[in-house]
Amino acid sequence: MKNNRFHKYFIISIIVFSILYSLISLVNHYLFRTYALDLGVYTNALYDYSHLQFNDSTVFKSTPENLLADHFDLYLIIISPLSLIFKSYTLLIVQILMILIGALGIYKLFSNKKIAFFSSLYFLSFFGVFSAISFDYHSNVVASCLVPWLFLYIKKEKIKTSIFFFILILVAKENMALWTLFISIGLFLLNRKNKKIRWLTMTFAISSIIYFILVIKVIMPFYSNNGNYHHFHYSYLGSNPAEAITYLISHPVDSFKMLFINHNSSEFGDYIKLELHIFLLLAGLPLLLKKPAYFLMLIPIYFQKLFHDNFEMWGIQNQYSIEFAPILAIGLFSIIQEFQHEKIKNTFIYLIVFLNLGCSIRLMDNTVYFSNKPKIRIYKKSHYIREYDYQRVHSAISNLPEEAIISSQSAFLPHLAYRDNIYQFPIINDAEYIILSEFESSYPLKENEFKLKKEELLNSNQWFIEYNDDGFTILKYIQ
Repeated sequence: MKNNRFHKYFIISIIVFSILYSLISLVNHYLFRTYALDLGVYTNALYDYSHLQFNDSTVFKSTPENLLADHFDLYLIIISPLSLIFKSYTLLIVQILMILIGALGIYKLFSNKKIAFFSSLYFLSFFGVFSAISFDYHSNVVASCLVPWLFLYIKKEKIKTSIFFFILILVAKENMALWTLFISIGLFLLNRKNKKIRWLTMTFAISSIIYFILVIKVIMPFYSNNGNYHHFHYSYLGSNPAEAITYLISHPVDSFKMLFINHNSSEFGDYIKLELHIFLLLAGLPLLLKKPAYFLMLIPIYFQKLFHDNFEMWGIQNQYSIEFAPILAIGLFSIIQEFQHEKIKNTFIYLIVFLNLGCSIRLMDNTVYFSNKPKIRIYKKSHYIREYDYQRVHSAISNLPEEAIISSQSAFLPHLAYRDNIYQFPIINDAEYIILSEFESSYPLKENEFKLKKEELLNSNQWFIEYNDDGFTILKYIQ
């Protein structure tokens, strides 16, 4: 009877959180709070993959380059058939479903249904999940939600299924290989008495290293225009991964300090790392010291976040904390379930879930670094409205020809990206239509640059105003 009660609680939580995530993600998309980078780029890639062609990154690059040179993400290829049905909402729907599936994997991992329910509730309410769901789509979110299933089938000693999920996580993005390396080592330590699992996890670890080197040294440079890997953004450590490893080993004290300080003196970088550490401490991280193997699995996540050149990576925003969610949910509740005293066990369960939820509410309410709060404050009216008539904008862009080539401001681009050619303004190239609004961010242009470019187009004899209302403009090329 008790297990049935927690099973019902789990089903209710899945329904509740599916609604909450939809209110964040799908409402944001409908209200033009998703952007060219990254949902627009990835939706355009879905179009190309579903039409059996590579994507050339021209959404955001003036010179065509295979998108696989930017991120080696095979999920987009796998998901692309769904885009024939769901179009620009495809990736957002997939992301929501995968988070729910990740929670199911955690729930199934624990035989004690009380622990199972609260661990899945912890995962669903984790601040990194809410921040990720509020910011477009990213394949590392999907990969993170497959991690519990890898743990589950390792526990069940189902080798073939474990290999399947390992490969699925690996191919999400090139940096996932570093994470699977540390996850494999952690699983090796947790299962060191099981010879079959020892060999399996050792194989996973070796495969992760080989895959990582192969992808960033051979495959991605092959697709790149200049023959290089684009995403090593750790200049404080060196110019490549080998130099970074050398620096970390030879400067351990300085490397440790970098985990806490604004190491490159970013203008808005103060206290962002501190906020992340406080959130993780409140979410129960210190308890992992009882089983350091779980803490080991988080090392590459800490490093890729806190040593990065871009200070926005350091904090609690966007998709950059999602990988903490499955490891903490599994690790913390694996430790708690071993407590012998029932009152102590219950105290830890309720306290950790409560503090974790408190962190998520704090994320929505106030953060060190400014963020667009209407994107995530589902309890505020501002989340459901815009400062312009968004329904008229939907009507206007829906009347554009499906085959038309478009240059669009970032916020409108994801809705139009399911086509062969579309560019993020100010890239125009051979566009037949340009879509602009004074109410949306001028990125990648500065505001004054955007205004000058718009005036230039309006005064040109090559473009005429197809639509102009409430600060929203569509220009059409004169043949």
